[in-house]
Amino acid sequence: MAARACGCVKDSLTYYMMYKMLRNRFGYLDWWPGETNDEIIIGAILTQQTSWKNVERALANLKESHAVNLKKIGRMNLKKLENLLKPSGFYHQKARRLKAISKYIYNNYISLDELLSKDRVSLRKELLSLDGVGKETADSIILYAAEKPAFVVDAYARRILNRVYGIDTDIEYDKLCVMIEGAIKRDLGLYKDFHAQLVELGKRHCRLKPVCKGCPINEHCAYFISLTK
Repeated sequence: MAARACGCVKDSLTYYMMYKMLRNRFGYLDWWPGETNDEIIIGAILTQQTSWKNVERALANLKESHAVNLKKIGRMNLKKLENLLKPSGFYHQKARRLKAISKYIYNNYISLDELLSKDRVSLRKELLSLDGVGKETADSIILYAAEKPAFVVDAYARRILNRVYGIDTDIEYDKLCVMIEGAIKRDLGLYKDFHAQLVELGKRHCRLKPVCKGCPINEHCAYFISLTK
């Protein structure tokens, strides 16, 4: 299914064509860092409202305390946990959220793996019921920890799709997911790498102040085309 948007793109650039062009430029990207499912979930919570550099500093603190583990976090003194999470910002809130998630998991499941083994739809519904877990966070956990195909729509994706296709940045999250997932093959590896490619494009070119020169898809981008008219 071709992904057209508002008739404002120079030619019919499908989402998959975009992915291939980005992949040709940036190569395969194993983007989401995390040695364990615990670390992936912790990172997904800590990255809310901050940069990944700040998350890395907080994760480093947890590693020094041998606490990159949801069960250990659930048992940890709250003040100590808050102190370890300070670099990530909003650390009071994030510490409480992580402890609540830990409590929920180990009050209801034998292990984290038991939760993650649920089917994608049921898992997403359950994750969204937890305090502090929104749709982007839930889909990140599903994609990278549970390893089930769920396309992650983050701020980079919204910005890029707005500039390339003219899609409203305020479009409802699930509606945008349906647009993307309906246009590309439902494949775990593809979803992971496409998400990573969009993050890379957002960091290098499609910044808040765009750097269009050298962008691998600028000839297909409605924003760039409008600048050249």
